[in-house]
Amino acid sequence: MNPQTSRLSRAARRILLVLPLIALVTAPVVEAKAPATRSGRAAAEQPYTGPWLYRGSDVPHDKAWVFGELPNGLRYAVRHNGVPPGQVSIRVRVDVGSLNEREDERGFAHLIEHLVFRQSKYLGEGEAIPAWQRLGATFGSDTNAETTPTGTTFKIDLPEASPASLDESMKFLSGMVIAPTLSDANIKTDLSIVLAEKRERGGAAARAQDALREVLYAGQPLAVRAPIGTEQALRNADQAKVRGFHDRWYRPDTTVVIIAGDRPPAELAALVKKWFGGWPAVSDPAPAPSFGDPVAPPGAGKTGGIGETRVLVEPDLPRGITWGILRPWRKVNDTIVYNQGLMTDQIAQSIINRRLETRARAGGSYLLAQVNQQDVSRSADATFVSITPLTEDWQSAVRDVRAVIADAMASPPRQDEIDREIAEMNVAFASSVEQRALQPGSKVADDLTQAIDIRETVAAPEAVWSIFRQTIPLITPAAVLKHTRQLFTGTVTRGVMITPKAGEGTDLALRDALAAPVKPDGKARLAAKPVSFDQLPPLGEPGKIVADGPTSLSGIDQVEFANGVKALIWPSADEPGRVTVKVRFGKGYRAFASGDAPYILLGSMALVGSGVGPLGQEELDRISTGRKMGFAFKIDDADFTFSADTRAADLADQLYLFAAKLQMPRWDAAPMLRAKAAARLQYDGFATSPQGVLQRDLGYYQHNRDPRYRTPNPQELEAATPEGFRQVWAPILATGPIEVQVFGDIDRAKT
Repeated sequence: MNPQTSRLSRAARRILLVLPLIALVTAPVVEAKAPATRSGRAAAEQPYTGPWLYRGSDVPHDKAWVFGELPNGLRYAVRHNGVPPGQVSIRVRVDVGSLNEREDERGFAHLIEHLVFRQSKYLGEGEAIPAWQRLGATFGSDTNAETTPTGTTFKIDLPEASPASLDESMKFLSGMVIAPTLSDANIKTDLSIVLAEKRERGGAAARAQDALREVLYAGQPLAVRAPIGTEQALRNADQAKVRGFHDRWYRPDTTVVIIAGDRPPAELAALVKKWFGGWPAVSDPAPAPSFGDPVAPPGAGKTGGIGETRVLVEPDLPRGITWGILRPWRKVNDTIVYNQGLMTDQIAQSIINRRLETRARAGGSYLLAQVNQQDVSRSADATFVSITPLTEDWQSAVRDVRAVIADAMASPPRQDEIDREIAEMNVAFASSVEQRALQPGSKVADDLTQAIDIRETVAAPEAVWSIFRQTIPLITPAAVLKHTRQLFTGTVTRGVMITPKAGEGTDLALRDALAAPVKPDGKARLAAKPVSFDQLPPLGEPGKIVADGPTSLSGIDQVEFANGVKALIWPSADEPGRVTVKVRFGKGYRAFASGDAPYILLGSMALVGSGVGPLGQEELDRISTGRKMGFAFKIDDADFTFSADTRAADLADQLYLFAAKLQMPRWDAAPMLRAKAAARLQYDGFATSPQGVLQRDLGYYQHNRDPRYRTPNPQELEAATPEGFRQVWAPILATGPIEVQVFGDIDRAKT
């Protein structure tokens, strides 16, 4: 289930730290057959008495959605959603992806995604783009499609949808999905486009992605079934073969239509029945293929063993290591008890990730590290560990990260560690409740599409928050320890290392590093150090208001203080529970000298982390625990900006942090030194793609080769020092003018 009409179980697993390599192994998840879950709970069916999405589940139904089934087996879900006004978002999901392909069909699922836009029952050749444009939808942004290993989804966001334009859109979509024109001529035309996509996805990043997939899922179809397919199978595609694939998998019983938008649900449901109700049912559907299970290496015991490993040399990519502990994926019923287990899983992962981050901040052997459990494409339930080593000594990085994990498996966490992560999750769920009305129709439609893909339910934010509060007493140190051990126990462990230099390691060396005995390291367990805003020094007496009145923009007032600070205040109930704060100050790039490029980049990365008054980076994290607060920093041509999304209850303290950063900045060296290491690693990756080169050089050329806009090279970064950092940034933080902007669900007088 899900806090914002998407999947709570996956949403609760999201980790704030995202590493490049872990992004390469994520994939949509769907159902598999077998009787047990990771935590050992049975997956027996429960009585079905409600909408089709909730079969076997006791999760409270999200009443905003109206679910239905047609006699031919097609399922649908519709709801009214007025964000943005007038828009209707349509998703047609077919339960077929690259894992459904035979060897001589590799790439057909993605090819058909293209062909349905080429020509179909109600659209002649080349008519799709002008037809959608005539209806107000921009092709590529409002109109799109995607193919994954487990599904194909067609997406339409129709602005200013009228009954007539909505009816025509559903007509077009039904013809595209049910009766595309899969002629040899159309296949030949789209084949060149698909092969061009295949060529464009080449390069270092694609090779790394392929290596991860091949190694982590060795022996399973997912290892070799990328949606882009193979050139041989695609070149051999013809009308008969492609039509056969379409007939086998494009059926009413594999299709779900989802509509969320600014129209009555009854009207939306009637359109589904009108345009998809005549699609003939299939009496003898093709059985779903087996996606297999992870295979244990020879001689492995009950706790599994080290399987395949690979070292890939890619000079244009930064050094990185990913390994996965893989278990068979098993279908479960998305029950309250199941989600309570997932919430405990998330607490366990969050504690480990916070410890890994603490170790990195203290100057460890790695720049970044994270653990993240994922259910991957009906193929594996896996716990991934990803590391960005600081130097060529990657073995130390692997050992240090494994030592932190070993400690988490050896003894339970303290209660205060658990309480901290519970507070973070609680404020996230509470914010979802406050801001439920702000969710756009496209988002709720996508969330439900994902839930269907993995055979889970959706739940209203209120229901999710209620279940979480019921779960809190169950999240004990013993329970977290149990779930931690389950997360790091599996059938097989496999790993990949990407390195820019040959000779740094071998497949066998990586295997040995993952298999070597490791001593638990508890130094990263944070001591309980409560921090309160009440303990912080005052910033001075309240300022004197010298002017207060409306601006030329309706509803926005401007307040001027005797010290020259100006504030723009805009109370608005349009976004319940949301407050946006910005503090603009100084002169932006104009404040720097021509040789300051290294410190400009490092400031964008480390100025906030260098601290505020008595608060270092760890204290800044701790003081905002259980609060909705932020601290983003941006450098523009003419000013600097601190910004945050917060809420009225936390607004005063949010403003204090911004003011304190200007009045009493702190200059801890560790964040700046860590930023240096990150910037050096990032620089080498810019050359891996056209987008990277643009990111590195575009600003420099846009500003007539102004050296302040140049991306500093590794030698310049190496020469930067904490003392130089302070010399550049201290006078900037002391320079006005200052303008404070507060917009949203606020009380004007208190603000």
